[in-house]
Amino acid sequence: MKKVGIIFFTLALVAFTSCKDNKKESEDQDTPSMIEPGMDSDKSDMDIDDSAKKTKTVMMSSKSNSNVKGEVTFTEEDGVVKMEAKFSGLKPGTHAIHLHETADCSSDDGTSSGGHWNPTDERHGKWGDSDGYHKGDIGNFEADKDGNGTVTFETDEWCIGCDDDTKNIIGTAVVVHEGEDDFESQPAGDAGARVSCGEVK
Repeated sequence: MKKVGIIFFTLALVAFTSCKDNKKESEDQDTPSMIEPGMDSDKSDMDIDDSAKKTKTVMMSSKSNSNVKGEVTFTEEDGVVKMEAKFSGLKPGTHAIHLHETADCSSDDGTSSGGHWNPTDERHGKWGDSDGYHKGDIGNFEADKDGNGTVTFETDEWCIGCDDDTKNIIGTAVVVHEGEDDFESQPAGDAGARVSCGEVK
C-alpha cells in the first residue's frame, strides 16, 4: 500500500512538471517581440528617411546656334531645394533663366521644352511678387566678359520627385535665354531666344 502511494505521488509530480513546461512554452509563443512605438516590425532602421538628401544633375546643351553649355545641380535637403548652375559661352551681360514645362530639349531652338513651368496657373513675374509668378520664374543672372556665369537659387516651393505636382521639378527643363527677363511682359518676360537647354529627368 505504501508503494502504491509513492507511485501515485511520482506520477502526479511528473504530470504537474509537464503541465508547467507546456504553459511556459505557450506563454513564450503568445508574448509579442518588443517593438518600439511607431515602428514597423518588418522594417529596419536602414529605411530611407524622407528628409534624406536628393541630388539631380542636369547637363546643358547649346541651342539657337549658340555655344552656351553648362551644368546645373539641384540638391534637396530638409524640404528645401538648392540650385547651383555654371555656364560658359554666353555673351557678356544679363541673361534670363527659367524652368520650362517639358523635359524635352530636342529642337534646335529649345522650343520643344514648351512654355514656363507654371503648375499653379499664375501670371509671369519676379520670384516672390505678390501679384504672382511662375514656379519656373528663377530670374536673371550676369555673364562676365569671358562669357561665364553662375546662378544660385534656393526655395521650399520645389521638390525632387515628390508626389506634389505643383512642386515636383522632375519632368521640367532648365532654359537659359539670350536676353534679360523684364518680369512684366506676358507670358514669359520677353527674354529672347533660348540659347541653352537641359532636361530635368
